[in-house]
Amino acid sequence: MDYMFEKGFLGTSAPLFMDSVTLIIAVLPLFVYGAILLARAKKYKLHAVMQNIIYIVSVIVVVYFEYGVRIGGGFDAFMDGSDVAYGYALIVLLVHIVIATLTLLHWTKLIITGNYFFKKELLPGRASKAHNLLAMKTFIGIIFTSFSGIWVYLLLFIY
Repeated sequence: MDYMFEKGFLGTSAPLFMDSVTLIIAVLPLFVYGAILLARAKKYKLHAVMQNIIYIVSVIVVVYFEYGVRIGGGFDAFMDGSDVAYGYALIVLLVHIVIATLTLLHWTKLIITGNYFFKKELLPGRASKAHNLLAMKTFIGIIFTSFSGIWVYLLLFIY
């Protein structure tokens, strides 16, 4: 797995795995929004398939990222090249972790309940209002996770 720590492709000092994950996190809201548009177009089955694929890929990316961070020495190792104050970067990281964790929990609940209600033919239908509310919260969380993840990347490898 040495390839993970080769120089990345974004032109910073970040390793390849960090550039890859950052790029995926940056475009994640666009993919999720595209899947939302499928539901709005009443293509519910395709919406469900796309949301499940995006969710599974995202979980794999998170596991890959966590593995890379742990093998790479953790936050302190990546802070070495940054000129940003450690305390500030740590606060931003902790905010990102809280947002990302809560979002993942909401998203997991959304996927599980959405699949269940779709299979029981309650989506679209009786379960739509609750599903849409949780989906909106999750989508906002995904957007904030994306922005805060990019912010952490900028603090570690740009500033």
